[in-house]
Amino acid sequence: MKRPGGQRRRALNRLPLTRFCTVLGAMVASLVATAPAHAQLEVDINGGIAQPMPIAIPSMPTPSTVTTPAGDTAALGQRVSDVITNDLKNSGLFNPLPKSALANVPFSQANAPDFIFWGQSGAQALVQGFVQAGSDGKITVGCYLYDVLGKVELTRQGFEVVPAQWRRAAHKCADTVYSRLTGEGPYFDSKVVYVSETGPKQNRIKRLAVMDQDGANHRFLTNGQSIVLTPRFAPNQQTITYMSYAGNRPRIYVYNMGTGQQRLVVDLPNMTFAPRFSPDGRYIVFSMSVGGNTDIYRVSASGGTPQRLTTSPGIDTGASYSPDGSRIVFESDRSGGQQLYVMNADGSNQNRISFGGGRYATPVWSPRGDLIAFTKISGGFNIGVMGVDGSGEKVLTNGWMDEGPTWSPNGRVIMYNRTGQGSGKADLRSVDLTGVNERPVPTPLDGSDPAWGPLLP
Repeated sequence: MKRPGGQRRRALNRLPLTRFCTVLGAMVASLVATAPAHAQLEVDINGGIAQPMPIAIPSMPTPSTVTTPAGDTAALGQRVSDVITNDLKNSGLFNPLPKSALANVPFSQANAPDFIFWGQSGAQALVQGFVQAGSDGKITVGCYLYDVLGKVELTRQGFEVVPAQWRRAAHKCADTVYSRLTGEGPYFDSKVVYVSETGPKQNRIKRLAVMDQDGANHRFLTNGQSIVLTPRFAPNQQTITYMSYAGNRPRIYVYNMGTGQQRLVVDLPNMTFAPRFSPDGRYIVFSMSVGGNTDIYRVSASGGTPQRLTTSPGIDTGASYSPDGSRIVFESDRSGGQQLYVMNADGSNQNRISFGGGRYATPVWSPRGDLIAFTKISGGFNIGVMGVDGSGEKVLTNGWMDEGPTWSPNGRVIMYNRTGQGSGKADLRSVDLTGVNERPVPTPLDGSDPAWGPLLP
């Protein structure tokens, strides 16, 4: 999707310190200062979250109210704060103070907090900043994180965006806070592609749709004339591979986000499905049915002759690369029921890794490389994780039909779809690795087959 004014690649850039100081004007001296090294405020995610950290996120002030295409800078200051608040709250690790407990912060205090007031509020951490319009038509969002009890600044970032991209600046600020306090990688500034569903259970209309990870900026990519399934982002996020029933022939395609054009990947009469890009974007791994047997193949992302990777009798499908592209996890019923296997990227050294009760499907390798998410089928359908050798299996959800996991860019949160018993209604949900912080992900219609993209550039 192109950004307004052709500014897509330059719409959001971290400000160099000199530019940041210029924007702040009179705040130059304190901007140059660095946070003391002894500041230790953090969220211990490894020990389990007994109580989310209280955090204050007041509206971001502006030095002067200026009208922009996205609204005036005073209104944007509140909206930026709201997005940061929702991001951090939805992580399950933070408890933002209610608006009634927040003070109106003047611009002069953007980088000089009233620690006495915030200390009395009960907040342990404070996020302050500002929104300022520039003469070039862009806006600057300043983002500061403070340890309230220690009365020190922990980190700061500045983001310059075209007004239409103000939400990205807010997500970037939330990512800055999240990463500094947890030690985890960021994930809020990212997108999700999924299948939007509508209509009766026996005759569903399924369209490709894309949105921000929090459900905002939603748009449809296909018109629903053909059923689509299993969309997956390319690493560059400019293309999506998926299966379509166009012409009543289930085959895999690639969709270009910029042009809206789609092309057939493998022009063969066989059924092809379950595609996924390799981490470097050079290949698409997929399943193809030939002569009553389904195996995993890979093909150049630009097309060509597929290379067969599995040869065992039965159904081999659901392939997903390790982050370094050296191995592939997949599901196979070669043992008599769906189980998970790992092989080298060339198809060699195939080994089963799942040995718990029940069946296993839809495996996805974590971007960290340490875990594999899957659908556990044992009485019901639920989302679980295990080590790459099959150890440490843990079931995270307890729904009637939870399936289709996909990882956040930092490997801590899993999105999936849940189908209601009897109703056929499907919606998107997410859960973190503790299995405690489970929440719905808003979509305008029913949703299934989510795929979480990497962080936006």
